[in-house]
Amino acid sequence: MTAPANPLGLPAGTRACLFDLDGVLTSTAVLHAQAWKEMFDEFLTVAAPNQPKFDRRDYERFVDGKPRLDGTHDFLAARGIVLPTGDEADPPDAATLWGLSNRKNDLIQELIRTQGVEVYPGSVDYVRAVRAAGLRTAVVTSSANAVQVLEVTGLTDLFDARIDGVVARERHLKGKPAPDTFLAGAEAVGATAADSVVFEDALAGVAAGRAGGFSLVVGVDRVGQADELRAHGADVVVTDLAELLP
Repeated sequence: MTAPANPLGLPAGTRACLFDLDGVLTSTAVLHAQAWKEMFDEFLTVAAPNQPKFDRRDYERFVDGKPRLDGTHDFLAARGIVLPTGDEADPPDAATLWGLSNRKNDLIQELIRTQGVEVYPGSVDYVRAVRAAGLRTAVVTSSANAVQVLEVTGLTDLFDARIDGVVARERHLKGKPAPDTFLAGAEAVGATAADSVVFEDALAGVAAGRAGGFSLVVGVDRVGQADELRAHGADVVVTDLAELLP
């Protein structure tokens, strides 16, 4: 790790900052956890009634930060449940990985509509400070609903590029914890891993930043998992990006 060398806590020579969305800039991580729980609990009640219900620890370990299909697969695999992959067009009541994933997506979209999305003001202030310092910014998220969230929160204009779940599918990029989406984010703003910094709250996202060889990986601890964020590759852990402001 290169030692931070400026008032924003960034290494000398930093050209770009790559921000996860859910949990770093917006409160949507809470809504995602709620949607995952509702979907999995519905499924387990019918298909595996003796299994424990989905909980916060399951969210952090198996689905947080990952593409929907990967999260669905990884949680079910941890419970010893095997389903056919199915097809992206599967209806949300289909007993396939895609069917369950589509059910989760329907739920998160409904929660966004009904409960709205809050931003973390300190983190948004930090993004503004980064841009004021002349650095490039990209939002890098596994969410397929990033455009909707950015528009609802008025954050769209704060980013020079967006690599989200839709872009990742179109470009066949591996999801977090693989570094592919972060590397694509750096490339999209004319930077490289060596001169870019990653900001993540998910264990899978922090691992992706470390795997990509980025100059600094900042873990954002919203749920009391600072030690795990460090173990997965965070160089610095904060509870909000405002802590990095002068």
